[in-house]
Amino acid sequence: MDKISQAPSPELTQQITKQEGSSFELTTNDGKTASPLPQEQRLHRGLKARHIAMIAIGGAIGNGLIIGTGLALAEAGPAPLLISYTIIGFLVFVVMTALGEMATWLPLGSGFTGYAARFVDPALGFSLGWTYWIKYALTMPNQLTAASLVLQYWVDRDRVNPGVFIAVFLVVVVAINFFGSAFFGEVEFWMTCVKVIVIVGLMILCIVLALGGGPNHDRTGFRYWSDPGAFNEVILTGASGRFLAVWSTLITATLAYLGTEMVGVTVGEAQNPRRTVPRAMKLTFYRILFFYVGSVLFLGMVVPYNSEQLAFATKQSTSASASPFVVAIQLASINVLPGIVNACILIFLFSAANTDLYVSSRTLYSLAIEGSAPQIFKNTNSNRIPVYALIMSASFGLLAFMNISDDSKRIFKYLISIITTFGLLTWISILVSHIYFVRARRARDVPDTALVYKAPLGIYGSYGSLLVLSLVLLTKNFTVFVSSSRAGGSYGKFDYKTFITGYVGIPIYLILILGYKVLMRSKTVRPENADLFGGRREINDEEAEFLEARNAEMASRNRERWGVAYRFIAWLF
Repeated sequence: MDKISQAPSPELTQQITKQEGSSFELTTNDGKTASPLPQEQRLHRGLKARHIAMIAIGGAIGNGLIIGTGLALAEAGPAPLLISYTIIGFLVFVVMTALGEMATWLPLGSGFTGYAARFVDPALGFSLGWTYWIKYALTMPNQLTAASLVLQYWVDRDRVNPGVFIAVFLVVVVAINFFGSAFFGEVEFWMTCVKVIVIVGLMILCIVLALGGGPNHDRTGFRYWSDPGAFNEVILTGASGRFLAVWSTLITATLAYLGTEMVGVTVGEAQNPRRTVPRAMKLTFYRILFFYVGSVLFLGMVVPYNSEQLAFATKQSTSASASPFVVAIQLASINVLPGIVNACILIFLFSAANTDLYVSSRTLYSLAIEGSAPQIFKNTNSNRIPVYALIMSASFGLLAFMNISDDSKRIFKYLISIITTFGLLTWISILVSHIYFVRARRARDVPDTALVYKAPLGIYGSYGSLLVLSLVLLTKNFTVFVSSSRAGGSYGKFDYKTFITGYVGIPIYLILILGYKVLMRSKTVRPENADLFGGRREINDEEAEFLEARNAEMASRNRERWGVAYRFIAWLF
């Protein structure tokens, strides 16, 4: 699927070397050239390939799969669920490979916000960076709140105030992030291993139940695809109803896949990024597509969309009682597993909160690097942690204490809708950056053979995915305009709150772009003037130092043996 480039010609190598030597590391958003970052403002490259791969997997595998699929199954049926997860999975593949092509050419510490500012327009980098930071700064307290609700499965809120659990989780998450990228990566690696094992276990369980291996020995197979049916035509009937059922679940699938792109934030702390980043992106996509598509396929075989237990689950809070997989367990008359699934959900949420804080702090650091945030946020401590950016991002975790009150939970429900919009805009921005990157390469006569990694579908894949994702963004809350033709449908009433929270992210994103262009008078980067080479020399030196150190380490026979074993374990997961 991918194309690993051959060594460039001597003429091209001489051209690139010459241009590398004439550029600095970065260009700030005011259009001025900046000097290379001093040592006290650089991140430590402590994330290994297995860390990066697991961070990307862990960022996408979470409650969107283990809980969010239940509502989509109940409202649309198994066929739309499978179709939408496959379509969005393919679009994610295009986004990830486009990001991989840019990241391997120039592994910027500022991540994809840096590519947007350098190749497209500083205003786009400014808007993308701030909306992405807001997205994860608000997601983290929501994860903490959900974790406190999960614990109520065992401990009632009348016995222990949920605020106690929120405080404990917040302190632990902040502490993990303060210990450095290597420690964070190791913790996230093992928690994501647990996630993978849980998802694989649930998939196997669904297969066993579909084949009649449960206590009730009911061999369902694809029975529920015929009765009650593959499509639940709630909004309209006929072909239009089936199409809208698929389109409505695209939003659920999008929410579930959000976070896959966060591997682009880890570029600045990745060891040997030109090798580890594309490898992690490719393998991450295939694993996630396998987990999601496989899970929703098997789930539709063991849970009918009109199940009373499923209807009950979709009205529950974030806990085992809300998971469609627990519904499958209950329908098969298994009594032990719900508590185990609930414990797994707790791990999912803790891992998500941990990663959200990491991403938000690095995004704020990236904004400071690009000159779009106060410069204090790019300062690091002795462990190369952007400590002030981390403190600022962690302070948003205090918003989780609002959710101790039942009334305030509605606010966070609406915030999730805004977060989804920002997530789609992030994917769109990455694709736009890739299109401009390819145009700049062509204008500067840099051939595909000079790339370390080439996106399989190239610029045309980015154009096509950009079109589809833009349509999804503009129609993500179309149900507020559509009247249901069936009695009992939940559609037909215009909800202005749903409309506003569903689309308010778009004007915020555009206002940030236009406001920056007006105030800072930034101009769109012309392809022939794009900075393709600034900072490559320093990155090449870091890469050479890493390879030299790794070769010295592998000289020991014992370490080499353990290294092979560790790589095997990492590949296995």
